Amino acid sequence: MSTAIGLQPAAARKSYISSIIIIGALFFIFGFVTWINGILIPYLKIACELESTTQSFLVATAFFIAYFVMSIPSSYVLRKTGYKKGMSLGLLIMAVGALVFIPAAQSRNYNLFLFGLFVIGTGLALLQTASNPYISIIGPIESAASRISIMGICNKLAGIIASLIFGFIALKDADALTEKLKSMDVAAKAAELDQLAARVINPYIIITIVLVVLAIAVYFSSLPDIKDDGDADENTASVANGGKKNIFQFPHLFLGALAMFLYVGVEVMSGDTIISYGHALGIEMAKAKFFTSATLVCMLIGYILGIFAIPKLLSQQTSLKIFSVIGVVFTAVALLTTGFTSVLFIALLGFANSLLFPAIFPLAISGLGRFTKLGSGIVVMSFVGGAILPLVYGAMVDSGTQQAVANGVAEGTAHAFAARSSYWFMIPCYLYILYYGISGHKVGLKKVSKTTIA
Repeated sequence: MSTAIGLQPAAARKSYISSIIIIGALFFIFGFVTWINGILIPYLKIACELESTTQSFLVATAFFIAYFVMSIPSSYVLRKTGYKKGMSLGLLIMAVGALVFIPAAQSRNYNLFLFGLFVIGTGLALLQTASNPYISIIGPIESAASRISIMGICNKLAGIIASLIFGFIALKDADALTEKLKSMDVAAKAAELDQLAARVINPYIIITIVLVVLAIAVYFSSLPDIKDDGDADENTASVANGGKKNIFQFPHLFLGALAMFLYVGVEVMSGDTIISYGHALGIEMAKAKFFTSATLVCMLIGYILGIFAIPKLLSQQTSLKIFSVIGVVFTAVALLTTGFTSVLFIALLGFANSLLFPAIFPLAISGLGRFTKLGSGIVVMSFVGGAILPLVYGAMVDSGTQQAVANGVAEGTAHAFAARSSYWFMIPCYLYILYYGISGHKVGLKKVSKTTIA
């Protein structure tokens, strides 16, 4: 679809490649700021003296709830600004959120940290609403999953780097510090925690600067501001959409949004809860802090596979079916094993999750034409699954621990069992995604040509 950019073949290819590079840089930023959350959860639990697992998982909730609140408004912003200016604006909003971390760290105010995460999530909602459909429609729809896989590599590489850097900065000597805090008086403990909180100030200053520079670079870049099918002509758009007049006439979009809700939920759970899970099993934080990176490495392997396999060896639908089944199997093994083996299979869920997003997103927005920006906003809004499912998991862990302790089980043993058994509800999530890959993506698209939904 590169000719849709309105260029001759050679110029179109050059523009296509430069666009891939620019969007790849944006996905790197997505990954860097998103996967820091896996480190922030245990870090803020210590620094802000949080009392429960549920409370610590509000980190993911504050971040991903912004997608639900801001994605539809983002689609309307993009109609006014276009893709390129919208991406630049999203980066600037993220920079504001990163700045909030400075006073949050200085005051050790958990609510202010959560507000900063919400603002960063708001900027990301705008960026995701623009960049995901952009990368899907800038080329042939049947190879969209392959392009999104390339973006996924950028995203997960950034996540691995972010987890390693922030794990070293924020959780350095966390085990010794936790023990040390137990024997301190109130004043000494507050001073020690203030020093711990201050560790993130300089990193977030750097993140702010990088976001501002990238926003300026995107604004003045050669990124083509492509149009959705039928954007310029409503009559043409109606024909392209099979005569459909509103977004509610595309049931496959809403079924896809639910699939995305569940997918983001299980993806965030596998990456953001694994450190806390490993620690609950008695694995020291010095080792557990690397578990999020391990999950992302597994995702990276899956994305590399997707680049070479889709659509040459696997269609988007087939990859969705295969990897959702892998998700069911790996979750079941994690539930039935203990210790490092169980943690390993939670990390391996990164592989299972890797090719779900690249398939769900293009299938959900396929055939929307002039409704693509709004449809993208609805799908991105469903990223709120990352806010809700980890919180549900945390609540289940706390509840299960309390019930077991009340029945006479030692607290450590009770917490470890509850942390493992509470992963069970990921299985029905993967089963629904399997349904979407089998038939859900076809609902309401029977009259659309096969090339549109391939």
